[in-house]
Amino acid sequence: MSTTITIKILFFASAREAAGGITSTNLELDADAADTQVLRTKLASLYPKLAPLVQDEENLTLALNEEYVDMGEVKQLSSGDTVALIPPISGG
Repeated sequence: MSTTITIKILFFASAREAAGGITSTNLELDADAADTQVLRTKLASLYPKLAPLVQDEENLTLALNEEYVDMGEVKQLSSGDTVALIPPISGG
């Protein structure tokens, strides 16, 4: 029997729109395979409109407990972590 962890996901800007307008949710992951890459895959599966954004590291940055996850870096997740989905910020 595998153990699960619960993490909080925060959706911002176009990520929020692609996820149906939700601002946050709690998500359970298998503790044995809980990392940011697995999270991206799970989010793409749960929110198909979010998939193109969440699967492209150049178009969506993750912040784990208020610290950015560098492109190409895979971080382990623990129960109680908060992950923010941050799309590119456009300005004018």
